[in-house]
Amino acid sequence: MIAIACDHGGFQLKKAIMAHLEKRGLEYKDYGCYSDASVDYPVYGKAAAQAVASGECQRGIIICGTGIGISITANKVPGIRAALCGDCFSAQATREHNDANMLALGARVVGEGLALKIVDTFLDTPFSNDERHIRRIAMIEG
Repeated sequence: MIAIACDHGGFQLKKAIMAHLEKRGLEYKDYGCYSDASVDYPVYGKAAAQAVASGECQRGIIICGTGIGISITANKVPGIRAALCGDCFSAQATREHNDANMLALGARVVGEGLALKIVDTFLDTPFSNDERHIRRIAMIEG
């Protein structure tokens, strides 16, 4: 199960991503927001991050205008490694090296076509399980 959430700035991109996940046959849970009316991104970023941290969802996708605020919010939740990605290489690397469990996107930074490719890369790339990356993640978790 994939947790997905956004603020008003990410609402349209969230709808496109949900349709894309449905086409791929992937289940998701929508943690809001539910329109393009102005809202506070921490409410929705935190809800999705808590779902991932608790194990209710295995991964998460969070979206705001830049992706910055919502990724900062998610990373405040213990156990979350949210990565803001604007390209496929970063999405691949953060899965392989950091075992990132949440993807943050900036709807005002990346277009829909690129965003969907980043989502696919993030979801389809496994963690490398290399010892050096396991060690570094343990250092992050502290």
